[in-house]
Amino acid sequence: MLVDDHPIVRTGLRALFANYDEITVRCEAGSGEEAVGLATKNPVDVVLCDLRLGEGMNGVATTAALRALPNPPQVLILTTFDKDAEILQCIEAGAAGYLLKDVAAQTIIDSVRQAAAGYTVLAPQMAQRVVAGLRKPKITLTSRETEVLKHLATGSSNREIARTLFVSEATVKTHLVHIFDKLQAPTRTAAVQAARNHGLI
Repeated sequence: MLVDDHPIVRTGLRALFANYDEITVRCEAGSGEEAVGLATKNPVDVVLCDLRLGEGMNGVATTAALRALPNPPQVLILTTFDKDAEILQCIEAGAAGYLLKDVAAQTIIDSVRQAAAGYTVLAPQMAQRVVAGLRKPKITLTSRETEVLKHLATGSSNREIARTLFVSEATVKTHLVHIFDKLQAPTRTAAVQAARNHGLI
């Protein structure tokens, strides 16, 4: 099954697989919800799924839902995004592999075959990053710290954040100190970038 919100991508992949007799594209979906519905009615061996699927379920949620089915397919993520946090989220959701869309066509074919056989598919450098990410202690922020970070990401000043959250500027500064410490970030910009890299906002 092909899952991508861009029809042209699905068309290209379908054309690629048409050259290989042992691979049959049984169905395709433009959203995660559609993919889960199709897989529920018509079980497939492998699902090739994008990470970003527009509104609704993203690739992580779609992977988790597909893997929870009675006859779960192997899920390969095929995307343009390679942030460590997103790769980890997909693997934790049950994905059999993670590929970037700039890989060679043969790599996609080989990866589908490997996933169908039950193997995990990750580029060597990506595998190293996943292992390193799993070894790192997870960063956790309080709900209020997350709120402050989100406002920080929009460029809000301490005063604006304080006014929005109905707290004092001193309280905002205290939250920022804790945020900078947890993210090991020296500046507001660095904190926002680190939070994004870790999938916190």
